[in-house]
Amino acid sequence: MHADFYRNPRWLEAAREKIFPRSWQFLGDSERVKTPSTAAPLTLLEGCLNEPLLLTRDPGDHLHVLSNVCTHRGNLLCEGDAHGGQLKCRYHGRKFALDGKFLSAPGFEGAKDFPSAADDLPRVPSGAWSKFLFASAAPACSFEDWAGPMMKRLSWLPLDQFAPEPALTRDYLVAANWALYVENYLEGFHVPFVHASLNAVLNPDDYATELFRWGNLQLGIAASPGDAFRLPAASPDHGRAVAAYYWWLFPNTMLNFYPWGLSANVVVPLAPDRTRVCYSSWVWDRSRLNSGAGAGLDRVEREDEAIVEAVQRGIQSRFYSRGRYSPRWEAGVHQFHRLLGEALA
Repeated sequence: MHADFYRNPRWLEAAREKIFPRSWQFLGDSERVKTPSTAAPLTLLEGCLNEPLLLTRDPGDHLHVLSNVCTHRGNLLCEGDAHGGQLKCRYHGRKFALDGKFLSAPGFEGAKDFPSAADDLPRVPSGAWSKFLFASAAPACSFEDWAGPMMKRLSWLPLDQFAPEPALTRDYLVAANWALYVENYLEGFHVPFVHASLNAVLNPDDYATELFRWGNLQLGIAASPGDAFRLPAASPDHGRAVAAYYWWLFPNTMLNFYPWGLSANVVVPLAPDRTRVCYSSWVWDRSRLNSGAGAGLDRVEREDEAIVEAVQRGIQSRFYSRGRYSPRWEAGVHQFHRLLGEALA
């Protein structure tokens, strides 16, 4: 990509218009509405899309992702976690069921053709992988096409046993363009130069990137078998010393699976030179938290921040336009750029 892409605000605006509304986004754990007749508000890609959503579990125990905007005058319908079989707008008293169906509205007696389907809360396109939820404002592809290769490859993981880990959940502010952060993630080229501790537990000779239509997988192979997954025979990677599955899903979702569990990273563009990276984690095997590729994630993150912030400063140079791709290490970066070009064309 030309350096102008990372400097010029018009490219960020184009991404907000053409890429992120059509992308699938990670919502986290469905256990926020664990029991029937509960609802919880959330924001789709806060700081970029800022779309108000509502996660509900109706009395029949069915999960829904809805718009959190009242269909009368656009008030935010639910401003905190709610319990009960109905939703009531505090502006004019309009009521909805937890599946989004319009129930009643005082003051509309005698209104023609009322209510209609437009008075129901819009259903938001959503997908689920076990307890983990995803949503999109207007998806460019099906959830299965987007996440299917990952779900198939890791179908053996007991995701229902993954427990949230608040100690490993936090946001990082990075003084760099969002795409620079993604590019850094998509190659292991920099690991020996930037991450001494991570490099010590990985075998660089076995580095490989597998490309799929909407994302890719970087397999981290352990330098020591003791730091690897205990893979079942059903896994296509059985017999390999896999230390980490680094999954990237276009444009900004990173799901990193370690022998201890999952670190999910969502990259949020805030400005051409400002990005928020939201880390959330779920633990499966606590005894393995401090070993292997999944140890010291905060240190690795700070090392990544420092290098991409230096790149952000460097690409302001009048003497830099663009570089070449390393065939061995930067297949994932090249794929990312192709998908960006496809989406922005």
